[in-house]
Amino acid sequence: MTDVGLGEGLEDDMPPEKLIPLLVFPAVLVLVLLKNRRKRPLKPQFLWIMPAIVVPLIGLGIWGSTYSPRAVHAPFGPGAWAVLAIGAVLGGLAGWYRGKTVTIEKEPDGSLMAQASPLGLILLVVLFAGRAGLRDLIETHAADWRLNAMAVTDAFLVFAMGLIVLQRVEMYIRARRVLAGGTDSHVEVAA
Repeated sequence: MTDVGLGEGLEDDMPPEKLIPLLVFPAVLVLVLLKNRRKRPLKPQFLWIMPAIVVPLIGLGIWGSTYSPRAVHAPFGPGAWAVLAIGAVLGGLAGWYRGKTVTIEKEPDGSLMAQASPLGLILLVVLFAGRAGLRDLIETHAADWRLNAMAVTDAFLVFAMGLIVLQRVEMYIRARRVLAGGTDSHVEVAA
């Protein structure tokens, strides 16, 4: 009988680029859950910062993938642009909905406090699990479905970009409305 050490044979079953996210995701999920349990100050004037960082980085990621020695990045045709547009629209819809799940409260001193909903976190978990499941399926069958495999991969990046940007836009609109003295069905105003 031979002893099989912990982790031996994993290299044969799953490549590291797929194993690492499976190991990191639960740790990140726990940290996000702990962070979202408390209210945090919301400063609408700074909601633009994350999209300003993410959009150029994702753009550079897509542009840089054209120079990867492993990637065959055929020029995008109408079908590939449609796949990217669908990724952007679906990401935007998910981001808008996730932004609506954030509770915004106006404090007596006029400041805003935000607390992410567990529903928003559940949405993210479902989206990332769906992405992981669909990615292999779509990339495997992209040629059969006459899709550009690189466009499908890039569509996941565009999805993330749409999610981040429109979540911040939706939160900004609601926060400005509350600061101006208005009410919002998604906002609880502390008396």
